[in-house]
Amino acid sequence: MNAPLSVPVSIPDAAKVAAIAPELSGAERELLFERAKQLLIEQDAVLVAHYYTDPELQILADETGGHVADSLDMARFGNEHEASTIVVCGVRFMGETAKILNPEKRVLVPEMEANCSLDLGCPPVLFTQFCDQHPDRTVVVYANTSAAVKARADWMVTSGIALDIVKSLKDRGEKILWAPDRFLGAYIQRMTGADMLMWQGSCIVHEQFKADGLKKLKAKHPRAAVLVHPESPPGVIDQANVVSSTTGLIQAVRNMDNDTFIVATDRGIFHKMKQQAPNKTLLEAPTAGDGATCESCAHCPWMAMNGLRNLVEVLENGNNEILIEESIRQRAVVPVKRMLEFAAKKKKEIVGDA
Repeated sequence: MNAPLSVPVSIPDAAKVAAIAPELSGAERELLFERAKQLLIEQDAVLVAHYYTDPELQILADETGGHVADSLDMARFGNEHEASTIVVCGVRFMGETAKILNPEKRVLVPEMEANCSLDLGCPPVLFTQFCDQHPDRTVVVYANTSAAVKARADWMVTSGIALDIVKSLKDRGEKILWAPDRFLGAYIQRMTGADMLMWQGSCIVHEQFKADGLKKLKAKHPRAAVLVHPESPPGVIDQANVVSSTTGLIQAVRNMDNDTFIVATDRGIFHKMKQQAPNKTLLEAPTAGDGATCESCAHCPWMAMNGLRNLVEVLENGNNEILIEESIRQRAVVPVKRMLEFAAKKKKEIVGDA
């Protein structure tokens, strides 16, 4: 059962991204890197960066006592860290999630225009109307949504725990209203058998992976394991050895015996994968069709708006602070904490069974 709503999203072109986060010379990069280190100390700030951001930002986070992680763990780390300022290198909803969990802290982002197609494709007003039309359903939203959408939800989930939560709700006899990623929703529905009414959103990066191209690449590398993020189309997921969250895919590269991996997610993740498994070969799953100028273009243009230059600028001037109306934040924190409590209980059960 599907929702009729599909909201068009305007995607920034390469020229706009380059204007916001231009290429730097080696000397500029070194100077800004050291300046950012100094400013983080001066501003009592901690840097959290998503796996999909450029390697230099991930390196900076690691070297300064920050954290490189998925969106939820970024917010959780900021909540536990003693710094009074959290600088979030990622996209806007990640900064909002950090603020939802850390209302007493200042949350900054390098670029306010760094958005997400899933977030933009699920406007709060339309989503609220859709929920109101189906009051009998439990509302479950993906982390890739605005604070206002989270405020209308019963549960928030990440890709790493969505299956467990939806299965639990199904076992309790609940019907689900799911938003916004239709591919992730379809995967969860297939795996759990839950009754799910789905918003028709998608990630502009993951929806571009091509099943036919992946089949051809697998034929060239028959010993390679295929790692796929569940935001990908069904034909790509069907060819996977592992379907998992960003964290799960990194763990697979580290723990599996294969020497070669074909990876269907944003190529920004390769930095952390290479750190943890330097002797393994990583191949990008194909996104481009015949006649295209690149074999794979799997990198989020909004993630690419994060750079050392605008990071330094925001630390110097204090602009780009994430602010959320308190009435919205108080409602949005409920589904977020509900997920955190579910995850903590599950982890405790696993440890207890070990």
